[in-house]
Amino acid sequence: MVLNYIWIAFFLIAFVVAVGRTLFAGDLGVWSDIMSASFTSAAGAFEISLGLTGVLSLWLGLMKIGERAGVIAVFGRLVSPLFCRLFPGVPKGHPAMGSIFMNVSANMLGLDNAATPLGLKAMQELQDLNRQKDTATDAMIMFLVLNASGLCFIPISIMMYRAQAGAANPTDVFLPILLATFISTLVGIVALCIKQRIRLLDPVLLCWLGGMMAVIGGIVWFFSSLPAEAVQVYSGFVANALLLTVIVGFIVAGLRKRINMYETFIEGAKEGFHTAVMIIPYLVAILVAIGMFRASGAMDVITSGLEQAVSAIGIDAQWVAALPTAIMKPLSGSGSRGMMVDLMNTYGADAFVSRVSAAIQGSTDTMFYVLAVYFGSVGVRRTRYAVGYALFADITGSVAGILAAYLFFA
Repeated sequence: MVLNYIWIAFFLIAFVVAVGRTLFAGDLGVWSDIMSASFTSAAGAFEISLGLTGVLSLWLGLMKIGERAGVIAVFGRLVSPLFCRLFPGVPKGHPAMGSIFMNVSANMLGLDNAATPLGLKAMQELQDLNRQKDTATDAMIMFLVLNASGLCFIPISIMMYRAQAGAANPTDVFLPILLATFISTLVGIVALCIKQRIRLLDPVLLCWLGGMMAVIGGIVWFFSSLPAEAVQVYSGFVANALLLTVIVGFIVAGLRKRINMYETFIEGAKEGFHTAVMIIPYLVAILVAIGMFRASGAMDVITSGLEQAVSAIGIDAQWVAALPTAIMKPLSGSGSRGMMVDLMNTYGADAFVSRVSAAIQGSTDTMFYVLAVYFGSVGVRRTRYAVGYALFADITGSVAGILAAYLFFA
């Protein structure tokens, strides 16, 4: 229901802003810009889905091999102590546990192309447990918020963009991003535990969360001790080596089980194709609304208003120029990425505001995209409180990214 109102608001705000620009600024071209954006966004939604088709077919095919070979069940048992508490509605040993683990692991390694199909597989398995097929379950919402908060240990793409923009040390945003994304995820988990009445003081849950903090601390210590030029090399190596190891592990396990891996892969790949087709309407709906909102100039109105408010209360405003990245982040991944790159080109890759923007970009995932794709893939229309809590985690991540940038670079 909330997503419905937000979707309607995008169109209404775009229309109101366009009327204002026409009446008060004499801008007649804004109407053409908005309609052009609607057509471009609709085409872009189809292109995204088309691009996902191959990746989905690949990873769901591999996941089918891992499932038949028993590897997914092993992963599920490994994380069962934690996930049984975060997802109490999912039976112990259910395949969804292993799929959720695979998705979260791919996100942590910054491997978006692998994380999305793995996440869609997890959503399909959670939907199998759902008695009201059009309504999100608590487990689905917890999973979606974990994805929207975007816990990522290795932000490969952001470091690559900084290198392309000529940063003296492209990896210097690694630690601020790590802290921001961890805070976002932790806050999202705690908030949902309170909402879903999951016992936060459970010894197992506390041990896992404490262990995550220890891992984050270890990663911060390890990478801070490396030479600057080695950080990007090692992070990329670790992420891709682990991923290839998992794929080979699936194949080896399949050989041991003597399953027909080619036919099993084809069976899973067909599911990937079907899923890619299923999400097209949902992508078109959300991306067209966002595209028209941006083209109307509503984003500029919001940004300028916030900048004036910050300056009026006397707070340091160096970070304000990075606000478009924060505002665009939940709406459009490519849009927020474009904002970040534009700041680098305008102010320089090593300018403080460019680093703030990078920290914000890496702090969370694209919330509305995640909601549209994941819920759309299983036909869920009633998202309950998912939007509010995902947005809360997103805002927390942006604030944490700004504070982390001040901590490391100011």
